[in-house]
Parts: sequence; structure tokens; C-alpha cells
Amino acid sequence: MSDKARVSMVDPAEAKGIMSLFFKAVEQFMGRVPNSRRVSAHTPMVNMLMLPFSAVLQREGAGGLLSSKIKEIAIIKTSHLNGCAY
Repeated sequence: MSDKARVSMVDPAEAKGIMSLFFKAVEQFMGRVPNSRRVSAHTPMVNMLMLPFSAVLQREGAGGLLSSKIKEIAIIKTSHLNGCAY
């Protein structure tokens, strides 16, 4: 795999219209704009629908049944199995 990304990331500083508002909301909610949100910005409506879904999956008390500790264990195990350094 080459060093060049296959899908470009949208720069939040250059986003216009609804994506500019979305990036501001993501930064306010998460404290930053993750690369996954910058890549998925190519499909704005899907990106906006995925944020609340992701929040429920990742955060405790947002409607999910698992604790944050169990979720983190699952993330670490999955990353380890896939050989991911993240």
C-alpha cells in the first residue's frame, strides 16, 4: 500500500455550508475532528447520521447497555487481532 491515501480527507477549515457546521458540532462534542469524520465528509448526510449512532456505541449512558470499560476492551482486542497499532 502506498503512502498516499486512497480517499482524501476534508479539511475542516476549508469545509463549506452544512459540513462546516457539522465539523464545528463534532469538535464541540468530541473536542477534535477525528480523521474518520474528515474522510466520511465526502458523504455529508451519512456522516451526520452516523455521529449520534457512534456516540451511543462509544459513550456510556447514551442508550447503550455496555460499560465504557467493556467497549474499550472490545476495541483493543479487535485492534490487536487485526494487527492495528491504534
